[in-house]
Amino acid sequence: MERWLIPLGDAVVPEIVNRLAGGAGAEFVWRSQVGGLTFRCGDRYVKWYPTSSQIDLRRERVRLDWISTRHPAPRVVDFGADTGGQWLVTEALPGGYAVGPRWQSRSNEAIDAIATGLRALHRIPIDDVPVEWASEGWATRAPARLGPRPPIDDPVVVHGDACAPNTLISTSGEWTGNVDFGDLTVGDRWADLAVASLSLDWNFGEGHQQQFFDSYGIERDEGRIAYYRALWHAES
Repeated sequence: MERWLIPLGDAVVPEIVNRLAGGAGAEFVWRSQVGGLTFRCGDRYVKWYPTSSQIDLRRERVRLDWISTRHPAPRVVDFGADTGGQWLVTEALPGGYAVGPRWQSRSNEAIDAIATGLRALHRIPIDDVPVEWASEGWATRAPARLGPRPPIDDPVVVHGDACAPNTLISTSGEWTGNVDFGDLTVGDRWADLAVASLSLDWNFGEGHQQQFFDSYGIERDEGRIAYYRALWHAES
């Protein structure tokens, strides 16, 4: 996974993105830490990663094909690769990212929406999740240096990158979907809850974590929070 997606103003649009955008044009949205770019092109989004990033968008593609029939998540409409990089084209979902100036002043609504989306995701049955995903995501790793992993008593579908910007929210403050499912797996819900709550500090300032847990409907588990935050940092 990548820890932060950072908006950085204008970006040079790769030739393939211009070609995919056609007459719709390409509006720059995000730049990732490893050079990945995301653009809005009409009613679609194009995610492009250079070969040098070592990010394989096939991983997200197969997970989106699975999750988008079970949860409000982007539907894949195109994928490709060339010597310069890979691209993934998805349909746009309603709403926008649950961060930014609008939600700084309406943080209670945004935080409730983030909790609502994760609660919905964690209710999806895990019976037909491809078994190989359980060994591919960071959330299921157990490095010896972190000590014993807490037992997973109630496995759920784990988003794998539950930071606040990956929740979509309507202008009226309602959760509308989630994005960025490259690390989707089955594991402990605390892999998501620990990271989501931590990301509130980055996006809204400190003091919001308890509201998140209350909205999700769960008591804090300090041991699991500490473990999965340490694992997140170790695997980033």
